[in-house]
Amino acid sequence: MNISSTQSAGVRAKAIRMSLAFIVISAILAACGSGDNNSTTTNESQPPVTPVSSGCIPSDPSTAAECGTIIIGLTDADGDFLSYTVDVLSLKLERRNGSVIEVLPNQTRIDFAQYVDLMEFFTVATVPPGDYVTGKIRLDYSGAEVFVEASGAAKKANVVDTDGTILGQTELAIKLADRDHLAVRKGLPSLLTLDFDLDASHMVNVVSTPATAVAEPFIVAEIDAVDTKDIRVRGRLIKTNVEEMHYAVDVRPFYDTSGDFGRIRVNITDGTDFEVNEKTYVGAEGLRALNAADKGTLTVATGTLSVAERRFTAHSVNAGTSVPGVHKDAVKGSVIARTNNNLTVRGGTIILTDSGDTFFRDNVTVTVGPDTVVYKATNTNRPPGAPRRLLGIEAISVGQKVTIRGTVTANDATGIHIDATQGRVAMHITHLSGIVNTVMEGQTDIELRAIDRRRVQVFDFTGTGTNPSTDADPNNYEVAMGNLQMLDSDVTAQPVVIYGFPYEFGVAPPDFEGRTIINHSNVRSSLGVGWGTEGTTTPFLMMDEQGLLLNSSQFGEDHRHHIKQGPVRIDLSSVDSNTLIKSRDFGRKLFVVKTTDSVQMYGNFTDFLHALTMELNDMNAVRSMFARGHYNADTNVFTAYKIFIHILEP
Repeated sequence: MNISSTQSAGVRAKAIRMSLAFIVISAILAACGSGDNNSTTTNESQPPVTPVSSGCIPSDPSTAAECGTIIIGLTDADGDFLSYTVDVLSLKLERRNGSVIEVLPNQTRIDFAQYVDLMEFFTVATVPPGDYVTGKIRLDYSGAEVFVEASGAAKKANVVDTDGTILGQTELAIKLADRDHLAVRKGLPSLLTLDFDLDASHMVNVVSTPATAVAEPFIVAEIDAVDTKDIRVRGRLIKTNVEEMHYAVDVRPFYDTSGDFGRIRVNITDGTDFEVNEKTYVGAEGLRALNAADKGTLTVATGTLSVAERRFTAHSVNAGTSVPGVHKDAVKGSVIARTNNNLTVRGGTIILTDSGDTFFRDNVTVTVGPDTVVYKATNTNRPPGAPRRLLGIEAISVGQKVTIRGTVTANDATGIHIDATQGRVAMHITHLSGIVNTVMEGQTDIELRAIDRRRVQVFDFTGTGTNPSTDADPNNYEVAMGNLQMLDSDVTAQPVVIYGFPYEFGVAPPDFEGRTIINHSNVRSSLGVGWGTEGTTTPFLMMDEQGLLLNSSQFGEDHRHHIKQGPVRIDLSSVDSNTLIKSRDFGRKLFVVKTTDSVQMYGNFTDFLHALTMELNDMNAVRSMFARGHYNADTNVFTAYKIFIHILEP
């Protein structure tokens, strides 16, 4: 990849889209604990789970040796929903012999929009061995909290079906390809990905009040994940093993305070960062501090999964009062303005200590002071084993992504205020997207378009400079790159994504310390085309091994037909030629054809092409298409690793 890195991211008139992925990983951690393809919406009661005939009885610990283990996680692809919170009532998997097992023992509430950069394990299920071929997931929208961006501010949205009825309980079928079944064996690792494609199946109207999101969701599944991310494991401490460098937890996903979601082992290294009860440690010292804490102490670990080694290894662990919502209230979001010691945080998830409640609030004010503890949650410049370096409050500048712990002192019609003068501020890696203006040694200047997916217009850079004339200018945002460099010879006017940290408040220029830079050729891109409720029978001018050539003459003015390349939105009706969509020639791929009553999935483009050709007959039309990959504007070629096509049938 054309990436140089020191470490591994407007109002839309018609559509705001989001994709989610459920990642299911089976039997991959060493100490984790002893057909139908329809997509439907229903308000009927759940059918009973079919009893399992097996030597494994999931409710009987004495049969654990005869069982397999499935670890289920969740992540969200890059999208534009500010919050998408629903209740997950049930998740069932069905074996080839027809027996059904419930793998979500407790109902849980999830804000899918908070998992763009992470995947979270949310249940560990003991199941009978066998080949699992289908499943069903039930969502409850009756208490949903969904917000989209309109004119730079959060706007509540109702999720409705195609008839305009607000969704209640919705059951979606999970279909695996015939060659992609989930083989659960005693001691044999398996991997399954469930892709809940909201990006392709939600159309949002932000003009109405409230906004409306018309949903036609469907789920596809694959054995190996196409996308990989850091993983978060949240749970209450069971025990530690300092000698073998690991600990075990009862899983408590998201912000759940109770319930039985299974057990999992967390491995650590000599370089794993710990913050236990607001004190910092590294490696074994952190594990010993965790060992000294009481059993049941809440922990949150972030790390990576090695399938080959069957290990989840944490690179950072928070525990006890260092977990947001324990002992102190908390807010997660981006600093959009600062005046003296007062911060404005936008897009905030609020976590309350007294009730354990979590909710979304677009604007939160925070007061910091000399005693506020400030640190970078990720600091790759620190030598291995070195303790975390504490910073002053001047380190918190506009644009910084943060988790702030303190005390909520106001929560009323005027908004939420948090007193963090005796609290803590964790500064997270911040994502910039923009257009390259100039490149010079050690510095890249960009036209800044967005910070952590929020439009730059919502940020007030007053006070970021040494004086008003040197305040950060989004039209020419100055990024110090150190030894990093743009690898392409000519990148001027091209999109770019940069990861790092804003410089201290009041010291600009430069405005930002770059840690990772992704050139335009590798900026993640998405393509979306819609042909309306009637669809079109001629969406492509060509369909062969070279790819799918879009027929731009079929684009409608009222339907989407664009590519998002990082911060750049390209209207496909305005380019000089028809866009070619082709499969990438490496790595995992997923191609999906959805009809009224089926979901067909392929990892091979030739098989996908054959199925698509069979479906596109004189009777059928294409309603929509969505793809993820990379876009070359010079050749007008979109190279995809995911393609979803929705077929209409009479």
